[in-house]
Amino acid sequence: MTARLPVALAGLGRMGRIHAANLARGSAVRLAAVHDADPEVARSVGEELDVPWVATFDDLIDAAPAVAISTPTGTHAELIVAAAEAGKHVFCEKPISLDRATAVAAVEAAEKAGVVLQVGFHRRFDPDWVVAAERIHAGELGEVTLFRTTLRDMNPPNPAFLAHSGGFFADVTVHDLDVARWLVGEVVEVTAHGAASDPAFAEIGDIDTAVVVLRFANGALGVIDNSRSARYGYECSTEVMGTLATARVDGAHRHNYEWRTPGWASRDLLSNFGERHRLAYIAELEAFAHSVGSGEPAKVDGRAALAAFDLAAAAERSYRTGLPVTVDGRNGLS
Repeated sequence: MTARLPVALAGLGRMGRIHAANLARGSAVRLAAVHDADPEVARSVGEELDVPWVATFDDLIDAAPAVAISTPTGTHAELIVAAAEAGKHVFCEKPISLDRATAVAAVEAAEKAGVVLQVGFHRRFDPDWVVAAERIHAGELGEVTLFRTTLRDMNPPNPAFLAHSGGFFADVTVHDLDVARWLVGEVVEVTAHGAASDPAFAEIGDIDTAVVVLRFANGALGVIDNSRSARYGYECSTEVMGTLATARVDGAHRHNYEWRTPGWASRDLLSNFGERHRLAYIAELEAFAHSVGSGEPAKVDGRAALAAFDLAAAAERSYRTGLPVTVDGRNGLS
């Protein structure tokens, strides 16, 4: 059996705890140590998972050959650089930074150090999307004509999170923008419209609902619709239409049965991303370990994360100006 890659984890919020559990029971990875800005949180999780906890990120770097970063967004780039300069491989949640120059510097630090940098765009590892991508890239779909994707959260996040999220497009739509590039190709124009149905979002200058229209370099069109508060449940779906076939990925239900009574049929719905993408979160860490062990590039590296960030910035600009924004895939916005 191949040795499991020891990974030390920084950040034990909601996403960090998902990663901690998956690292602790992974087949290709193992949890080596944990760290959090709140020492009591780190101690509690460390004891729960029977792994060491450390007080500083420097101590965490010394604990394993690879680190996973799930701390607040504003700290990502700094921690990536510190880990890379220490020769450690890095798995980091998106985005790398809310400032492009800082994100570029972090990506270049990892490239200079020759370490793997993988960014947490989990849908690239979800079994449903992976199968669809393989068949699309194999040409079974023909020429893509239309891309449509939906991402809707059941309930909005805590207002304290929103203040540091980077805004709707950088936090929510960026996942769909990455999927668009992955499944269809480079995007050359972005037009975005947004609204705040909840006054709490308007008060901080943010939105909770958006529609984004894409124009791809190959001539295809794309439509993204997003919501932070769909209320009925969590939904994440994608459809790609081509000249030979159409691929559709759904899966909004926990179970594959209905309960039927006279005049009515009911079926359960997912409530959060942790349920829908459970296998993807495991697979992305396994893929990270494979890249570290094999020397192969990460399937979604820092450059891919930068491209998705540029598209999110284009969507933000389009929403603010009411105008389409063209995108240069080499250098961000044109």
